[in-house]
Amino acid sequence: MHLLGTLTEYVDGVNINEWIYSIKVEPRDRASLRDAFFIRREKMKLFNSYTNKMEEFVPIEEGKVSMYVCGPTVYNRPHIGNGRPIIVYDTLKKTFEALGYDVTYVSNFTDVDDKIIKKAKEEGITEAELTKKYIDGYNEDRRSLNADIPDITPKVTETMDEIIAFIADLVDKKAAYVVEGDVYFRVNAVEQYGALSKQKIDDLMVGARIDENSLKENPLDFTLWKKTDEGINWDSPWSKGRPGWHTECVVMINKEFKSHRIDIHGGGMDLKFPHHENEIAQSEACYHTHIANYWLHNGMLNLDGVKMSKSLGNTLLIKDMVNEIGGNVLRWAFLSAHYRAPLNFNDEVVNNAHSELNKIMNSYKQACVKMQLAHKEFGTEKHDKLWNSFLEEMSDDLNTPNAFSVVFETVKQLNGALRVCEIDYDTVSKLVAALEGMMHVLGIHIDRTILDEDSFELYQKWNDAKAVKDFEKADSYRQKLMEKGVL
Repeated sequence: MHLLGTLTEYVDGVNINEWIYSIKVEPRDRASLRDAFFIRREKMKLFNSYTNKMEEFVPIEEGKVSMYVCGPTVYNRPHIGNGRPIIVYDTLKKTFEALGYDVTYVSNFTDVDDKIIKKAKEEGITEAELTKKYIDGYNEDRRSLNADIPDITPKVTETMDEIIAFIADLVDKKAAYVVEGDVYFRVNAVEQYGALSKQKIDDLMVGARIDENSLKENPLDFTLWKKTDEGINWDSPWSKGRPGWHTECVVMINKEFKSHRIDIHGGGMDLKFPHHENEIAQSEACYHTHIANYWLHNGMLNLDGVKMSKSLGNTLLIKDMVNEIGGNVLRWAFLSAHYRAPLNFNDEVVNNAHSELNKIMNSYKQACVKMQLAHKEFGTEKHDKLWNSFLEEMSDDLNTPNAFSVVFETVKQLNGALRVCEIDYDTVSKLVAALEGMMHVLGIHIDRTILDEDSFELYQKWNDAKAVKDFEKADSYRQKLMEKGVL
């Protein structure tokens, strides 16, 4: 049975297997003791970008997931390309939770950057005012996509002491060097630089731009600390300045998880090199450990076959798209393709999403209405076969297209259960509970239709009018029920 997954071997630090065999108990009783202590979970399989393999997820700590996803540089409202990782990793979090895991989800805000300084000057406000405005906007957009706010959302400006201390540690370990107030990381300090992006240093050197005025030892060495008096800056042992982009995530992971290694690190495919590669290099050089056990990267978004880009002027903001088509439709459209595949976003994708969601919502609404009209209570028990099939697909590297098929099968069975003369309301309740669970994991917001007394009366009058073939009154009652959202 697929649901019989990994076994929890430790409770409060005690190895249960060893404990069972250490106490005086009959051999025939050992199995029942094990069943009492062990938790069984669905096996999650993830495609690890570092190994380029599908791997069974084995958490560092049983029953818990530590996950970090690179957040935005907050100098404008996010476009729909930024929305894809929001949706993907929120869905992953919800899937783990549905499987019984305790998830700690951390995603940062980069609130120190040249682009922020430039934008603040353009708007005539401070950098702090600018970043607060766009952090609030980002969270607003995140909620509009039915995505949870991550458990922890650290900012660079609030992590500066730790960043400076980390860079100093790298300098002490000869993995970084100081040149006229700037600090650079030595990529040669790690043996496997390029392992994530599958690139070799020699090949990278061929394509590297060599600046004659550069003081770097190696063109591939990257900035850890930039000497500058422009914009917000901090005192450091090397100069007044601010940190490089690639350092902040490593430090935030160490600080927020209180560990040098986490379960999952995620982000867009565009971050694999150099950002994620440089994160790994710094962690290896400083702590002699890989920063994450599983690397996940979502595919890029194209607008009708063309890569979305600010330079091309073809970006669409999340807030504008949500206002136009709704957060549910946008999220469903994004999840209609596997998260690792490129997504071609166009009118056809949007229209399909709208049509599919309408079918789901109509079926769900009718189930809610008929349950209430029959004065039946909704239960919490789910339709086991369909719910387990859904979890199985979601546990297969977040295979949302296949999970959608299970949703449609659930709707099909629900429609069939509602069409028979003698409705089995217990089955309807289980199908509704399963559908609600699926929609929650997928992040689709649905509300139960709740009938008021007037709706009950109208529905009865409608049925009475149909019974006596008074079609004019029946049509009138039907129209009123439709206006109230009952039909």
